[in-house]
Amino acid sequence: MKIVNFLNQKALSANLLAKDKKGIIEELVDLLVKAGESEQKDILIKTLMEREALGSTGIGQGIAIPHGKSDTIKKLTGAVGISRRGVSFNALDGEPVYIFFLLVAPRDSSGPHLKALARISRLLKDKNFCLALRQVKDEAELLKVITAEDS
Repeated sequence: MKIVNFLNQKALSANLLAKDKKGIIEELVDLLVKAGESEQKDILIKTLMEREALGSTGIGQGIAIPHGKSDTIKKLTGAVGISRRGVSFNALDGEPVYIFFLLVAPRDSSGPHLKALARISRLLKDKNFCLALRQVKDEAELLKVITAEDS
C-alpha cells in the first residue's frame, strides 16, 4: 500500500498554525472538508478527539498519527500537516510534535486502516525523511517529498 493511494493531495499544509492538540486536529479536518472528503467536520473532530482520549497518537520523535473511523467518510483518506513551532500533543516521549499524518477510514474498513497506519509508521521511522518533511517550504514540496519516499 502506498500513501499516495489514500492521501488527499489537496489536504496538505506545510504550515499548521494551531498551538494545541485540538486545534491541530481541527486544522487537519478542515483540510479534508475543504478537499471534499466529508461535510461532517464536527463529527470527525469528535471522533478523533475521542480516539486521542484513549491514548495519544503522538508516537514520539516529533511525529503524531491521529486516526479514527467514521461513517462520515466514504473511503480511507489522509491529510498531512507540518507545524513549524511544534505542538504539545502528549507524545510518548513528551516532546513537541512537528509532523502530523491524519488518517480517517469508514467504520467497516479495518484492514485498509491498519495497513495504512503500518505504512505511515514505516516511512516515518526514516529520520532523513522526517527531516525533509520538516524542511519543506510549501505544499507542493511536501507532496514531492512524500511521493519520492513512497515510491
